[in-house]
Amino acid sequence: MQAYGVNELRQMFLDFFESKGHLVMNSFSLVPHNDKSLLLINAGMAPLKPYFTGAEIPPRTRVATCQKCIRTGDIENVGKTARHGTFFEMLGNFSFGDYFKNEAIEWSWEFLTKVVGLDADRLYPSVYLDDDEAFDIWNKKIGIPAERIFRFGKEDNFWEHGAGPCGPCSEIYYDRGEKYGCGEPGCTVGCECDRYMEVWNNVFTQFNNDGNGNYETLEHKNIDTGMGLERLAVVVQDVDSIFDVDTIQALRNHVCKIAHVDYGTEYDKDVSIRLITDHIRSATFLISDGVMPSNEGRGYVLRRLIRRAARHGRLLGVNGSFLAALSQTVIEGSKDGYPELEDKKEFILKVLSQEEEKFNKTIDQGLSILSDMEGELAKSGAKVLDGKNAFTLYDTYGFPLDLTKEILEEKGYTIDEDGFAAAMEEQRTKARNARETTNYMGADATVYDEIDPSVTTAFVGYDHLTCQSKVTVLTTQSEITEALSEGDMGTVFVEETPFYATMGGQEGDTGIITGPEGTFEVKETIKLLGGKYGHVGMVTDGIIKSGDTVSLSVNEAERSNTCKNHSATHLLQKALKEVLGGHVEQKGSLVTPTRLRFDFVHFQAMTADEIAQAEAIVNKEIQANLIVDTKVMNIEEAKKTGAMALFGEKYENDVRVVSMGDFSKELCGGTHVANTGVITTFKILSETGVAAGVRRIEALTGDGVFAYYKEMEAKLNAASVLLKTTPNELSDKIKHLQGEVKALHSENESLKSKLAQDSMGDVMDQAVEIGSMKLLASNVDGVDMNGLRDLGDQLKEKIGSGVVVLASGKDGKVNLMVTATEDAIKAGAHAGNLIKAIAGLVGGGGGGRPNMAQAGGKNPSGIPDALSKAKEVLSEQLGK
Repeated sequence: MQAYGVNELRQMFLDFFESKGHLVMNSFSLVPHNDKSLLLINAGMAPLKPYFTGAEIPPRTRVATCQKCIRTGDIENVGKTARHGTFFEMLGNFSFGDYFKNEAIEWSWEFLTKVVGLDADRLYPSVYLDDDEAFDIWNKKIGIPAERIFRFGKEDNFWEHGAGPCGPCSEIYYDRGEKYGCGEPGCTVGCECDRYMEVWNNVFTQFNNDGNGNYETLEHKNIDTGMGLERLAVVVQDVDSIFDVDTIQALRNHVCKIAHVDYGTEYDKDVSIRLITDHIRSATFLISDGVMPSNEGRGYVLRRLIRRAARHGRLLGVNGSFLAALSQTVIEGSKDGYPELEDKKEFILKVLSQEEEKFNKTIDQGLSILSDMEGELAKSGAKVLDGKNAFTLYDTYGFPLDLTKEILEEKGYTIDEDGFAAAMEEQRTKARNARETTNYMGADATVYDEIDPSVTTAFVGYDHLTCQSKVTVLTTQSEITEALSEGDMGTVFVEETPFYATMGGQEGDTGIITGPEGTFEVKETIKLLGGKYGHVGMVTDGIIKSGDTVSLSVNEAERSNTCKNHSATHLLQKALKEVLGGHVEQKGSLVTPTRLRFDFVHFQAMTADEIAQAEAIVNKEIQANLIVDTKVMNIEEAKKTGAMALFGEKYENDVRVVSMGDFSKELCGGTHVANTGVITTFKILSETGVAAGVRRIEALTGDGVFAYYKEMEAKLNAASVLLKTTPNELSDKIKHLQGEVKALHSENESLKSKLAQDSMGDVMDQAVEIGSMKLLASNVDGVDMNGLRDLGDQLKEKIGSGVVVLASGKDGKVNLMVTATEDAIKAGAHAGNLIKAIAGLVGGGGGGRPNMAQAGGKNPSGIPDALSKAKEVLSEQLGK
């Protein structure tokens, strides 16, 4: 068997399956596309999930790939054994409802035995316990004796991930020989030793799991195979581990050369050599796909990998930066399969150098601090490092938690991870709420403060909605970066932009920035000190890099509507001066694609007639098709022309003067229509007060007006349907209903009053005399407070002189009402004080005037006691 190299094996696999009618696709990015279930691509089938689920139609029903993958689930074991690694390449052939078990098994056998030349007698297939179909194919078609076909259970040979498509697997193992075995008598396929290595896994996706363990056969069955390229190379080259195959060995040797050490002589050094070898591979490929070091998400994975590698370089005695040099070896060894590595070489090396340099500034000091912490732990006999100390190492010295954890574990210590998380959250809360960190201008310090002051942006958006320019700076939400990749939020700065930034009351543009490798959606445009225009948004596809030449395209429809609304505010200001007087001055405005808001000086609410007049004037000037002319002139010259300026606004020496025919002339830096007729129409929605002497108008233009009237029409029709009439007759219908409601309300009140009286019966018999005064205290069921007041007035007239106390329980609540006649008040009665004294007995409180008071409560069972107490209280008031 020929010992093919890694690059040869990759090409042989792809060529073989291309000959079987497969479309060979380039490896997808490590950054998942439209898949929030994954942080990074970790398997060959992961980027093909939309084809398996039917969400997207595959470009062909047969596909083959060599997919770059990263798995960090067992990162703590990388280096400690030769088995573990974070980066690997997955060879795969896939069928989307095309071929199935026969072809998949036959081709995997053909490739391994005929193309690669593996000894057929050293290959052992496995099948799922109940998969007789696969067993028969191996046994009867391929000719493998039954005793060499292994049946395994669900744990090993059935692929499923919760609910959804799933199916049995058939793996192929290679016997590497006794020298790699454990020497135990029962050593065979499935043993944990390194003798029998799995090289291929055929997954037969033929069932759908409903999530409850019930399986239905899929109408369209799929094939998903995977074979680790590095594993295949281990077998073909007959070497100990992936760290010994040709391309990775070259990288391992480079690590040894830089560190002046030999591999295989000392375990601890071998751990560091393997870790650095693996991690620099992952870091190189991650950066090539646009992932940048950061403290969150994918960026944090990359930062951990780089800083772990840097720390292990220190353990090997390497001083200074060395990772970029190693990355060149990665690129050289893998560029045949991934030419983008060579294309992005300069960028990759720059990012690695910057991150390593950043960590080098703090690593030695951090290691020294950690050593002191270890000393304190040893003194106290403690085994757990305080979470706050671990956070200090993270926050001040850039030590990822798992790096601190790894260093401590080497000495037998652990970390209070809950305490670390609490310290992290405390810092986030402080940053979010306190905002104590400010720059010298007194504003909140931001990542933008770190940008070189010489960076500036030329605005070309008055005349163009598209342009090409060079990216000068990129930032995440917390730091300057060299690239932004899919899903990353950030800000793009360029030399020249057509995007208008939010200022002067006009909302900034939105749109798209397209680079050679990616697309950035601009959700907001801001202007910063020094004339910098920041395009804030998110990468929706691919990668945007610093230095890229990009195409910038403003959302034309939104800009057009913003221009209409902005020009309308100029017409409105002049119209208000004509209707209300020359005292009208602009105090503020907001112009967006959907509406406009205009604040102005005026000392009373506008009348409906004044609003109508202003609206009519604006529409008149719109219909006049006035030419909108913009001239740049000296500020003093501009003032002489009579152009309106915003009171208190500071202007540059040269200003833009926007004229709309002879009707309006203002100083303005915003964007406008070319002709007022473009605005189409104008509608005032509201006029309100916002401060003393300041009024606010909200209005719409163009399509916004039509949409408003369409909505009003829909509401009018809906109301007409509810009232069983037509829009034309709606007003008459409402007047008729109002009359009916008024009559029914009057009738209802009369009935309630009569009901209350009837429920009382002949209450006068319940009146008791207290001196010369009468007290009528009675319980009336189911009467509200209005009813009690009406009833109280009637009873007060009947008793002549005295006090009426009424209580009513309704829906678990109590209403109390007390009313007193004038002569009772003169004798000392006080309704308000009386009700205060008794309300507590019904679980409530209240008060009122001497002649009338009311209260509420929550305890109807206390009503009898409250009415009894009323006699006692009134007697005290009357001195009896």
